[in-house]
Amino acid sequence: CTAYTAQILCPTFSFETAMATNTTVRADTNAPAITEILARFVAEHPSRGWDDAVEHEAHRTFLNWMGCAVGAARHESTEAALRAMQVLAPSAQASLPGRSERVDMASAALIQGIASHTFDFDDTHLKTIIHPAGPVASAVLALAEQRGLPGRDVIDALVLGIDVACRVGNTMYPDHYDRGWHITGSTGMLGAAAACARLLRLDAQQTAMALGIAASQPVGLREQFGTMTKPFHPGGAARAGLMSALLASQGFTASAKALEAPRGFIQVASDKRAWNEITDELGQRFEISFNTYKPFACGIVIHPSIDACAQLRERGVQPEQVERIDLRVHSLVLELTGKKEPQDGLQGKFSVYHGCAAGLIYGRAGEDEFSDAVVTDPLVVATRRKVQAVVDDTIDEAAVRVSALLKNGERVDVNVEHAIGSLQKPLTDAQLQAKFNALVVPVLGQSRADAITAACWQLGTLADVRALTTLCQP
Repeated sequence: CTAYTAQILCPTFSFETAMATNTTVRADTNAPAITEILARFVAEHPSRGWDDAVEHEAHRTFLNWMGCAVGAARHESTEAALRAMQVLAPSAQASLPGRSERVDMASAALIQGIASHTFDFDDTHLKTIIHPAGPVASAVLALAEQRGLPGRDVIDALVLGIDVACRVGNTMYPDHYDRGWHITGSTGMLGAAAACARLLRLDAQQTAMALGIAASQPVGLREQFGTMTKPFHPGGAARAGLMSALLASQGFTASAKALEAPRGFIQVASDKRAWNEITDELGQRFEISFNTYKPFACGIVIHPSIDACAQLRERGVQPEQVERIDLRVHSLVLELTGKKEPQDGLQGKFSVYHGCAAGLIYGRAGEDEFSDAVVTDPLVVATRRKVQAVVDDTIDEAAVRVSALLKNGERVDVNVEHAIGSLQKPLTDAQLQAKFNALVVPVLGQSRADAITAACWQLGTLADVRALTTLCQP
């Protein structure tokens, strides 16, 4: 029928030629039982079955997520999402960090996921560029609050859910991402489903069904970067994962091979199928250990350039002294953030040129430096236009070479191999705390921010997670 339709629409179509030129990678019919393996891992791994370093990183991840979610609680995208959900007249099952309204838990997962990614300030699993807490923590907190679950269950679910999302991401990246998928959303629904299945104490068979249901709901295309729909992706994934676990808990079924089958999620969505990325050291190495936290409120590939330009400022270089700033970057930097003339703050987050201007002028690039007013400021615009970038794929995605030519003929060079916030130069707990305060204090005040911070660091010992969510309401 498809060939017949094609011949009508295109008389030169030849079915034989199309078949002969088909270069699709052959399906792997001998893939390991990935769905079952992950389901057993999620259902049966012991509570706090990891070392102190993983436990501490889980609390850092949650604190960073909470700061981002509260910080954007009153952003226009969060407001719009809330108004849309209120049309459905939701029951008051869960709260929204930074707001007084209550909605059903699926809507809470959606809105929290949107808020947490709105500033593009969230955590990043650098190997895959997944922002794992957005989908996973958003679903987990909504369900845990509705059920009055202990914080220990929340931390366990967060670690295991992030492991599922990032291991699947490792299996497919970069092919899956290069195809145009926003990998945070398109793996996040699996992490959220796994985490919620754990919270619901589903057995391995039910957890496999939750993963199978979620596998039919990948969310997110890179075409949406620079719009409100980008932060919708982790929110949509959080809601999809939560609903998948709830469906599975009531006996709803899915393919037991939904992830690995020839027409399952991984083989359909990627030509890279590194199955060992899921099975190697499963239950011994946890992907949350490789999580990082952004010091700058924009795409991670801009961070080295901002870091370098902030270093120029520290060395005494002023914008008015600069004739030109030359960047040598990996091709991915310009592919993702090559917007030369951003018109508003959201577009500025996808402009390495604006990021460089912010770093040089302010020495920082928090959410304020990506406001509409700053992006259109004449000094910023003029400085941005002095930045020239060229591709050099001998340079790592996480590095940059910057050379500032001054008007007096002097050159000042800065090379960044690992930007602040990377695994090699991670934010300290104190720096993470300062970032949290900068996001939360304007919304809830210093005393409440201090109380939330203490509760987040102690989350694994809280008897009821509602002791935390109550603090997060105005």
